[in-house]
Amino acid sequence: MALDPDEEFIEVADRREASRFEVSVDGDLAGFADYRLRPGKIVFTHAEIDPRFEGRGLGGRLVAAALDASRTAGLSVAPVCPFVASYIKRHPDYLDLVAPDYRDSVT
Repeated sequence: MALDPDEEFIEVADRREASRFEVSVDGDLAGFADYRLRPGKIVFTHAEIDPRFEGRGLGGRLVAAALDASRTAGLSVAPVCPFVASYIKRHPDYLDLVAPDYRDSVT
């Protein structure tokens, strides 16, 4: 099946050596979500999308992928980053991931 040449290739990857998830578009870094690992927990500290890529839903794709990876790894989530907390508020299917001491930030 041929790929549409106008279609962008969007990838989200966990760059563990940098302690962050990154979203790229056609190989260009478009944004990231920094984290710190703690025993049984991942603390999301900051998320950012390059202004050149804003308004395309990449922040949501980035956070969803990071939360899905956290679930798969069996980690609870501490959404210190306001963008991550806001995303969870808007997507309550991720509420079960939030560590009890951070629930107030997402409800």
